[in-house]
Amino acid sequence: MDAPETEPRDMIMPKYLWQVGYTQDGANGLLAEGGSGRRDAIVQAVESVGGTVESCYFAFGGHDLYVIGEVPDEVAAAALSIRTAASGAARTVTVTLLTPEQIDDAAKRPASYRPPGR
Repeated sequence: MDAPETEPRDMIMPKYLWQVGYTQDGANGLLAEGGSGRRDAIVQAVESVGGTVESCYFAFGGHDLYVIGEVPDEVAAAALSIRTAASGAARTVTVTLLTPEQIDDAAKRPASYRPPGR
């Protein structure tokens, strides 16, 4: 009997940038847990939806934390966003990232657009 077909292991997953702003409760949790502990929790959360974390950087300015990673699809990205929002500890902005080659492909696709007022 033939083995069942499975998805290829080298399937390219969408890449995302998560911009995170901590609430007061989240900042207090970060003080208690430390940066390494939060990074580990982020990796665990992303892996729980079948993804991977490429990088994780704390910052000051517009956002407190930047994470780049891959998850299987938009539903997985939404699941992470919903869970994060429900915790009340952080606000996130999820940005889909595209490679230069993906932009090349997009530029070749026909699309109709009319600027306002023309």
